[in-house]
Amino acid sequence: MNKKRRDFIKKTSVVSAGTLMLGTNVLGNRFKSPAYNSKRIGIVGMDTSHSPQFVEIINSLQSEYKVTTAFTTISRDFPPSVDRVEKFTAQIKSMGVEIVDSIDNLLSRVDYVLLCTVDGRLHLKQAEKILKAKKRVFIDKPMAASLDEVKKIFALSKEYNTPIFSSSSVRFMTKAKEARNGSLGNVQGAQIYAPISYEPTQPRLYWYGVHGAELLFTVMQQGCKRVRTMVTEQYHMVIGDWGAGRIGTYCGLKNKMQEYGGQVFGDKSVSYLGHYESSLPLVEAILNYFETGEIPVDPSETIELFAFLDAAQKSEEEKGDWISI
Repeated sequence: MNKKRRDFIKKTSVVSAGTLMLGTNVLGNRFKSPAYNSKRIGIVGMDTSHSPQFVEIINSLQSEYKVTTAFTTISRDFPPSVDRVEKFTAQIKSMGVEIVDSIDNLLSRVDYVLLCTVDGRLHLKQAEKILKAKKRVFIDKPMAASLDEVKKIFALSKEYNTPIFSSSSVRFMTKAKEARNGSLGNVQGAQIYAPISYEPTQPRLYWYGVHGAELLFTVMQQGCKRVRTMVTEQYHMVIGDWGAGRIGTYCGLKNKMQEYGGQVFGDKSVSYLGHYESSLPLVEAILNYFETGEIPVDPSETIELFAFLDAAQKSEEEKGDWISI
């Protein structure tokens, strides 16, 4: 953990409990940034439950950071967008957030952006506008609708000299972070489980499989060599071979059970990951990134994660053959 990160955490204290929709605690913190005087956050995309959750958590903090402005598109061929955007927009508006009619309008009013559009197909175009405006942006899952688009977004980040960050909130589960940081010694393998569901307009594993893959990469880290997939009526199993006998698996649960967890095997100990806690650690990571510009997930790991998902899809199409990454 670097000094800036330690200082950030030291500024953080719990002030009350049970007041957020996710049942998390409210943090009280103050940020002092030498680079930015204002802390206005804009949300692009109000067709996901994550958007009102982010607003409620961030705007409940005793912090200079506030979500002030929001804009949304609607994907007419994508039911999760069409069916929910009106409800979530009303929720966000009721929390005092100004609704505007374009990304350009939003960008003129904010300092940072949460790109939460539920349809990953739109993220590249939207991210390009945001990065061109030199706004630090967090991109909600899935980062994009293809590996090529993920790479293009990172290329735009370099072109406009503006860092970006994308992650599932499961990456910040306490036990997963501890395993990554060496609590079990060197991780030799992992068995991860998480929900799986599909949307016709999205790549098969990108819509919900990204959560399980993110948790797997949190504990196994980079270096997966090849992937194979097995799919039944009950589960969608992806097996990753990291080499030297290190195997990591993600079991996608098709039974609608919203459970995230698994078991991690280290050379010193073995641990269960416990239950998913909340979005609060992700919000902390986002605000620290807005504050410092430091990216908590290396771009190369995010790219490899999507290469893993692509290889898993190819393996399914090839009836379970091993596919190299």
